[in-house]
Amino acid sequence: MIILGIESSCDETAAAIVKDGREVLANVVSSQIKIHEKFGGVVPEVAAREHLNSINLVIKEAYEKANIEPHEIDAFSSTVGPGLVGCLLVGMNAAKTLSLVHNKPYLGVNHLQAHVSANFIDTDLKPPFVCLLVSGGHSQIIYVKDYDCQEIIASTIDDAVGEVYDKVARLCSIPYPGGVLLDKMAAQGNKNAFNFPEARVGEDEFSFSGLKTAVLREVKKFKPDELPKNDIAASFQYRIADTLIKKTLNFANKLNCKKIALAGGVAANSELRKRMEELKQKGFETYAPQMKYCTDNAAMVASAAYFNPIKCENSLMLEVFSRA
Repeated sequence: MIILGIESSCDETAAAIVKDGREVLANVVSSQIKIHEKFGGVVPEVAAREHLNSINLVIKEAYEKANIEPHEIDAFSSTVGPGLVGCLLVGMNAAKTLSLVHNKPYLGVNHLQAHVSANFIDTDLKPPFVCLLVSGGHSQIIYVKDYDCQEIIASTIDDAVGEVYDKVARLCSIPYPGGVLLDKMAAQGNKNAFNFPEARVGEDEFSFSGLKTAVLREVKKFKPDELPKNDIAASFQYRIADTLIKKTLNFANKLNCKKIALAGGVAANSELRKRMEELKQKGFETYAPQMKYCTDNAAMVASAAYFNPIKCENSLMLEVFSRA
């Protein structure tokens, strides 16, 4: 089954063509990072306009790269949420239009389940497994019992991981996109320079607002030109990764599940990927998407449309939604 997927939930306009949920025939992404840099973050209205400018171009390029004609596509799919409503509408309406024009099914996809499905691309991973999903808007541990049966077993009660990365970057006067730059700076710092605290919350909860406040207290102790940014980045990143891995490992042991996957934009983080790799020494199978499938892309959307589409009697009546 060949599916064309479209992703437009935030600041990437993407189209991909995927066979049987695992084989990527084409994956095209148009990023808006440079456009939003001057604002220090994503401006929804600007993002939506950029999606309109790019959507036809990325779809056309996906067809060309896959060397496939539109009539050869078996179904069209798009993210319907969570995300920025104006942005989601661009991708959804494009996919629905293609569905109507070519008389093929339209499949709506949950953005978070798409991130989980990125682990199916170019792998033989099958449920059940425990998935740590960390992104700019979400921090969750998900028990994937089957392709279409996923249970959130832990989530954040305040900031998401990607969100707190961006906020800490701003505290340290690191420009947008702060999370990526913090990761690079951490590699040059001493993770033991600062003993940042771990939040005392329930086993099924994450909390990172206190960590953000602890970083702020340390930043205030230094003059701007004397701030040890690399050491702060390394100590902060170590605490984040340690918290995430410990909680994920705890649930994997409780569920007697030996397969652990990583997903979401923060899955590209070097420390987190390293700590995941170390779990193999404890007897776990670990999975993490290729870097290009961690951040928002359409290949994961097409994969999710194959394995776990949103079920609806008339899919063309699906509407977008902003929150999970």
